[in-house]
Amino acid sequence: MSERRAYLYKGIGETVGVVTLDGRPERLVAQWDGDDPLDAEGVRGVARVRKIERAFNSAFVALPGGADLLLALKPDMPKLVEGQVVEVEIRSPSRRDKSAVARYVGPAEGEPRVLAHAPTIDELLRLWVKSGSPTQGLAALEAVEAAEAEALATVFALPGGGDVSIETTRALVAIDVDLGAREGDSKKAARAANMAAFTTAARILRLKGLAGLVVFDLVGRGHDGPALTTAARNAFAIDNPGVGIGPISKFGALEMIVPRRTKPILDRLLDESGGLSARAGALRLVRAFEREGRADPGGKLAGRCSQAVAEAFSALDAALADRIGRRFTLAVVADWPNDRLEVSSS
Repeated sequence: MSERRAYLYKGIGETVGVVTLDGRPERLVAQWDGDDPLDAEGVRGVARVRKIERAFNSAFVALPGGADLLLALKPDMPKLVEGQVVEVEIRSPSRRDKSAVARYVGPAEGEPRVLAHAPTIDELLRLWVKSGSPTQGLAALEAVEAAEAEALATVFALPGGGDVSIETTRALVAIDVDLGAREGDSKKAARAANMAAFTTAARILRLKGLAGLVVFDLVGRGHDGPALTTAARNAFAIDNPGVGIGPISKFGALEMIVPRRTKPILDRLLDESGGLSARAGALRLVRAFEREGRADPGGKLAGRCSQAVAEAFSALDAALADRIGRRFTLAVVADWPNDRLEVSSS
């Protein structure tokens, strides 16, 4: 039987939650200081209709102080007009270059206002793992850093051999299954690899926060469609309601829809160029200063990083000094990327 465990790390400038499945990271959610509290799944409120886009069967609505939300217009909804207020709930938060999506709850009166905030990370962890309080402290930090490392990876080994490559485009998530050095009868090996790929990919998509249109490029030929479809349905069962699975095409591709509910964690960890974001680098730097400070309680700490990370770190400097004392210095190395960090003690 599978075992899930929850970890909650409360650091300087960040609160991060991790769920592991049989010891491997399955979910990674983060809240950073300064996040928009209205850009999260579960926020409910009275929003004003800002603009109607009849050609696209959609409207843009806004909660007070929040960014525009995309609201799909459906046949069973009353006709909306610009300026009126409606009750909505955020179904999926914003992604890079894409607005958050809301669902229509019903008509409303009065001024725009927030009726319910999103669940906290602690509440989400207790929802996903119903086995007591999340683990905190050093074990939680280790779980966070392991989860971040795996979330940044692209290729993932399959039990028994082979691997899956998971990459995103603007339109979809592409998952390529590779047989690798898996031994045995080729047809049986391909079937086993495809079965394992569904389980591994389902975990990794939850970890990365990826959803929408997902396409598996299965390995081998002459697929057992019913068996593989059942395996995919079982692997993604926890993501219901909303999972849809199509038939396997003659080219060996299986398409499915997975509902979007969380912000992709890579939107936080990576910048638009695909490198580590300056904010993520600054948070890693804070963790490194704290770790070195615990190892050498009386030592002076020296750090080195890129210019962008140093600028992001300046917002965390005072809180770090309050926690470990003003015993650290930071030097900028001009040609370093954001993921190159060094902290030493003397």
